[in-house]
Amino acid sequence: MKSEIYKRINTGLILFFLLILMFVSKTIYLFFSICIFSLSFIEFTKLSKLFLKKKKFKQFIINSTFATYMFLFLLIFIYGLNDIHFKIILFIILLICISSDIGGILFGKIFKGPKLTKISPNKTISGSLGSFIFSMLTSSILLDYVFNTELLNNILLGFFVSLSVQLGDLFFSFLKRKASLKNTGNILPGHGGILDRIDGILLGIPIGLVYILILVFTG
Repeated sequence: MKSEIYKRINTGLILFFLLILMFVSKTIYLFFSICIFSLSFIEFTKLSKLFLKKKKFKQFIINSTFATYMFLFLLIFIYGLNDIHFKIILFIILLICISSDIGGILFGKIFKGPKLTKISPNKTISGSLGSFIFSMLTSSILLDYVFNTELLNNILLGFFVSLSVQLGDLFFSFLKRKASLKNTGNILPGHGGILDRIDGILLGIPIGLVYILILVFTG
């Protein structure tokens, strides 16, 4: 158990270091963006084979839909290569997504309590509340410091991003449950596959960007 925790901590530190490198280097940013999304698609195709089994046509439709979504998601990151303001916003939303995961793990481990849903037995109501709290705090601190925006808007951004992250996480947990899989891969020691790490982010970042665009055009 302790070795598993150490693996998670070490892998988490490495990922955080890579995140910093991605922010400061365009080459590393583009390289890892393409790698992450390519590996995620490979993991998803393996997952779809298991939960759809011999339904080849459905597999093709689902995989094509996911590939299109991932391509559009990758375009969002590529757009951030030459626009520093967009890149900062993107990384702030990413940090809010990460805070949602951290809050969920911490509150879930400390307070435990009733389960949130049968889809993912490890998730608790206290963990869900922790996700919201950490996301809203991170959003309020970062946006106030960087953009000096209104507190209510900052809190709402954190709330909607966390909600999206949790829904995305539950969606992929549902797919893994149907496929009888614990993780989508084992490339990250202690964390599973790439898709296991970015499942919530895949919904959290677009929703966060949409919310900010609404603020920009209505503000």
